[in-house]
Amino acid sequence: MDRMLPAMHFSYSKKWLLATLLSLLFALPLFAQKAIVIDSSLKQYKFTLNEIECLEDTSNRLTFADVRLPLNNRQFKANNLFFPNNQNRTSTYWYRIRVRLHKSTVDKAALFEFFDQTTDEVTAYIPDEQGLYTASKSGAKIDFNSRLYQHKNFEFLIKNPSEGEYTYYFKLKSHNLVNVIIVYRTLDYFIHYALNEYLTFGLFYGMILIFCFHNLLMFMAVKKRQYLYYVFYILSVAIYEMSVDGIAFQYLWPKTPILNDYAYGTALYLLSVFALIFTEELLQAKKRAGRFYKLINYTVLLRTLYFLYCLLFDKSLFAYKFVEIIPLSIAFAAGLHIYRGGFKPARFFVLAYAILFTGFMIKALTALGYGRMLPAFVSYYSVGFCFVIEMVLLSFAIGDQVRILRKEKDEAQEETIKQMQINSELKDSINRELEHQVQVRTKEVVEKSQEILEQSKTIEEQSEQLISINHLLEEQASEITRMNVLLEKDNIQLKTNIDKVTDARVLSAELNFEEFSAKYPDQESCYKFLSELKWKNCYQCTRCSHTSYCAGRVPYSRRCTKCSYEESALHNTIFENNRIPINKAFYLVYLIYSSKGTISSHQLSDKLGIRQSTCWAYATRIKKAMQEQKRSRKKDIPQGWSTLVI
Repeated sequence: MDRMLPAMHFSYSKKWLLATLLSLLFALPLFAQKAIVIDSSLKQYKFTLNEIECLEDTSNRLTFADVRLPLNNRQFKANNLFFPNNQNRTSTYWYRIRVRLHKSTVDKAALFEFFDQTTDEVTAYIPDEQGLYTASKSGAKIDFNSRLYQHKNFEFLIKNPSEGEYTYYFKLKSHNLVNVIIVYRTLDYFIHYALNEYLTFGLFYGMILIFCFHNLLMFMAVKKRQYLYYVFYILSVAIYEMSVDGIAFQYLWPKTPILNDYAYGTALYLLSVFALIFTEELLQAKKRAGRFYKLINYTVLLRTLYFLYCLLFDKSLFAYKFVEIIPLSIAFAAGLHIYRGGFKPARFFVLAYAILFTGFMIKALTALGYGRMLPAFVSYYSVGFCFVIEMVLLSFAIGDQVRILRKEKDEAQEETIKQMQINSELKDSINRELEHQVQVRTKEVVEKSQEILEQSKTIEEQSEQLISINHLLEEQASEITRMNVLLEKDNIQLKTNIDKVTDARVLSAELNFEEFSAKYPDQESCYKFLSELKWKNCYQCTRCSHTSYCAGRVPYSRRCTKCSYEESALHNTIFENNRIPINKAFYLVYLIYSSKGTISSHQLSDKLGIRQSTCWAYATRIKKAMQEQKRSRKKDIPQGWSTLVI
C-alpha cells in the first residue's frame, strides 16, 4: 500500500501537467491578440483590421460560456478587412477586442459605439475589475426606448474603474449585410459628437422640408406635375436617409422595430420610381426621347414587381441596395441623351446625377474598405451631402426649364403680335378691294334689275293665263277624286271576297305552302289569328279569372290588369313550346287535318323542309287532338283545321 502512494502521486502530477500545457496551448491565440492601450489623451478610437478577432457561429447556438471555452477561443481569427462584416447573414458572429486601460482613465466614463443602424441585434459582454461579465443588448429589432442612451447608434457603457487589460466580446446577428465598426469614445466626446451630428441632421432635413414646401407652392401656382413628382422624390430621399441613419426609428416608430425591416427598402423603391417619373416629366422624355420613355416605363414596372416580391415573399432581398443603380443609371443616360439633343434644362439634371453617382461611389468604396483616406464625415455622409447638392441642382433644372418656357412664350407672343399686325394690313387691303368690287357689282345689279322689271311684266301676263288653266285642272281633279273613292270601295269589296274565298279553300281543299302562306304570310299574322281564335268569346285570366286586360310585352299577348299575369297567344294551344316557324306549324296542322291524319312524317318533312323526327312529334300531337275531337264531336261544332288549335 505504501509503495502505491508515490506511483499515484506521480500519475496525478503528470495529468495536472498535461492539463496545464493544453490550457496554455488553447490560450495562445488569446495572448497573441494585440491589446489597444487607452489613456486619458485618447477621446475616441476605431478598431480595425487585426485589432478585432472574429468567430462565425453557423449553428446560431453558441452561448457566451461556450465562446469562452478553450476550444472555441482558439477558433477566433484575426480580421483581415479594414472593418469586419457578416458575410453569411444566416450566421451569428462573435467579435473580440483587447484593451489595456491606463490608470489615467479610471475616473473618465467611456463607452463602445456601433454605427450601422440596420443591425438587428448586438449584445455586448463588458467585464468589471473582478472579471465578471455583464450583458447589454441593443439593435434594430429591439424597442428604441430600451437603449442605454436615446441615440440613433448602439452604445454600451464600459464598467472598468481600475487600470488593467480587459477582453470584450460582442455578439452580432443581422439579416442585413452590415459593417461592424466598433468605436471607443469617452462620454464627454460622445456628447459633443452627438450634438453636432444631430445639428447636422436638423439642417439636412430642414433643407428637405424647405425644398418640399417651395416646390409644393410652385405646383399649386403653375399646376405643373413635375413639381409634385419632385416633392415626392425628395420626401422619399428624406425617409430613406432617416431609415438608414436611425432617425426614423428614434422619432417615428420607436415602439415598432419590425418597420425597420421594410422602411429603407420601401423608401428606396419610392425614391427610384419617383426619380424616373420626375425624369420623364422634367426632360419631356415622351416627346424628345421615345425609346428612353418606354425604357423608363418598363423599368418602373419591373422595379415595382421586384419590390412586391421582396415585400410579400423575401424581405431579405431589400439588403441588395445596388439594384437602385439601374433606374438611376437609366435616368442619367436619358438626361445625357436629351441634353445632347439640345434641351438646355437637362444640363443641371446631368450635373446633379453625376454628383449623386459620385456620392454612391464614395459610399460603395467605404463599404468595401477603400475609403480610409477620406475624412470620416465625408465617407459616412457622402450620399446625404450629394443628395442635398442634387436637390439644389434639380431645382435649378426646374427653374431653368420654366425660364426657357417663359422665354419661348414671350417669343411666341411677339410673333403673335407681328402676325396680328400683318393680318390687320391684309384686312385693310382686302376691305379696299371689297369696296371696289361692291361698286362694280352694284352697277351690274342696277342693270339686271331693269331687265328683271321688263321680264316681270311678261310673267304677270303669263300668270293670268296659268290661273285660268288651273281652274280647269281643279275641276278635273275633283272628278278624278270622286272616281277614285268609288274604285277604292270596289277594291275593298273585292279583297273581302278574295279573303272569304281563300278561307273557304283553306278549310276545304288542300293548298300548297305558297298558297297557304298568302293567308298566313308571317309570324305576326299567325299570332293575330291565334289571339282572335283563342279569345273570340271573351278574355279571362287563367290565374285569377279576371276579364280586364291590357297589351303585353310580346305581340298579341294579354296582361291581366289585376294580377299582372301575362299570357301569350300560344299558351294553352297546340303550338305551346313551339320550336319551328309558326307559319310552318300552321301548315303542318292544316296538312294533317286535310289528309285526315294519313300523311306520313316523311311527306311532311319534304313539304315543310323540317326534320322527319320533328314532323313525327308534331303529327303525333295533332292526331291525338283529332281523335279527342272526333270522340266529343257534336253537330253544332264548327269544322276546319283551326278547331284543333285550342
